[in-house]
Amino acid sequence: MEGFVSVHAAYKIFELASNAQGQLNRTGLYKALALCALAQLGKTINDKILESFSDKDLPVPSLAELSELQRLSTEQRRKQKNSMLTLSFHELNELDSVKVDLVPEKKGVIIKHVEYNVTSQRYKVTVGRRYNDFHALHETLIHRYPYRIIPSLPPKKIGGISTEFLESRRKSLRRFLNIIAKHPVIAEGRLGILKFFLTFTGSDCQSKLKEQFRNAPDEFMTNELALKAKELVPMDTQVQYSNSRTFVAALIQSVNRLKDISERLVKRSLELSVDMKQIAVELSTMTSSSSVVTSWATGPSDSWDHLQKGFKHLSVEYSTLSEKATRKAANEELRILEELEAFLALLMAYRDLCDRHQKGVLNDHQRALNKMGSIKKKQMHATVRGSDGAGENFESRILAQESAITNMENRNYFSLHCIQMETQLIHSNMMMLSNAFREMAGVESAGYSELSQCWQNLLQLVERVMPSQNGQTSPPTSPSRSLSSPGITL
Repeated sequence: MEGFVSVHAAYKIFELASNAQGQLNRTGLYKALALCALAQLGKTINDKILESFSDKDLPVPSLAELSELQRLSTEQRRKQKNSMLTLSFHELNELDSVKVDLVPEKKGVIIKHVEYNVTSQRYKVTVGRRYNDFHALHETLIHRYPYRIIPSLPPKKIGGISTEFLESRRKSLRRFLNIIAKHPVIAEGRLGILKFFLTFTGSDCQSKLKEQFRNAPDEFMTNELALKAKELVPMDTQVQYSNSRTFVAALIQSVNRLKDISERLVKRSLELSVDMKQIAVELSTMTSSSSVVTSWATGPSDSWDHLQKGFKHLSVEYSTLSEKATRKAANEELRILEELEAFLALLMAYRDLCDRHQKGVLNDHQRALNKMGSIKKKQMHATVRGSDGAGENFESRILAQESAITNMENRNYFSLHCIQMETQLIHSNMMMLSNAFREMAGVESAGYSELSQCWQNLLQLVERVMPSQNGQTSPPTSPSRSLSSPGITL
């Protein structure tokens, strides 16, 4: 990779550039930079290589972006502490941020399909993707990372697709990608499955993705920690795992209720917007009324004339109220509800992971043990009957089954180790709850402040342009004037 040298070369460079105390002075730093440049050019580093530059300028190394250096630093910290997630919530968010936008026009000549523009902040590229491409990615990730948090996809729907359904699915796909893109293992995976999905610019992404990673082994087969997973699993892991499942299950219920409340906040703001807009429409209708009203009907009262003139001004203010309420609803949905739904998706993906562990690894291990018992039972019967050649056949089968059991046990330990890391990932993302409440306080405070100011303006306008109890319009009044209802002041 441009800007980096091998670990072996780095050790050699430090050895040649540092002083006897293992420190770098200014001269040593310049020497180290020159040696790095030569290593990047593919030169073999030794103590004589700089002698040819005695009368020449030293080469300049190629430096990578600081963000890439930071990523490698955090990756190195993670490897050094195998049973600890060393990334903070901020560092997880820095891994990537992915946008998913709906392409306005459906693609396809005969059969129309919906397409999304997917933009990765990390890879600085926008690619077009269909729902089937997301589905292929999900299947590939489940196969490659069976012991990691993989969020579920929204269901596929054929026919009768409404705008509301498309928008809901777009948000779900965005949540799916962002959870994956901020996962420290999946985002930095050696095979580059996620990178391929986010950067491949050719056609038929789903077929190419399946073809590219069809024979890719799962994480257990390639992770260097798999063989020593037993050493990484604490003695009380089963108890802690059970406690965590109970904790997350209760948390899912609470966050679900918070999500329902937030949805009602959005609904109430939208209802207020609709009501205020309807008032504005009715005021405009009464303003433009062409009905003839004579003194026969009004007598000495001129209230209707004043009201019609005032309704025109009031209609504008009520339209403003409607716009403010709509904006408040949009902020509630984007900044509060979306944060809660993203955290809920993460929690439910953790629950699915625990289910996979229970139904997959543990069941496979138990089946392997049962099969071993069955083979030994058959061996015993064959021995009693004195069957020729049966002993060697059963011995080979027992050895093969013992190997399978050992493999299942190692997978079980590796799965438990991964679950511990994924549990820590959940707790690192607890800040999403904090963000949701911070956004709730900010959105509601700003929204009600704007609405309050609109009502203040409306009150002053009503006092100015509408007739008073004596049938005359009144001069503008102070906003602090007490209203006729007892206990209400503005």
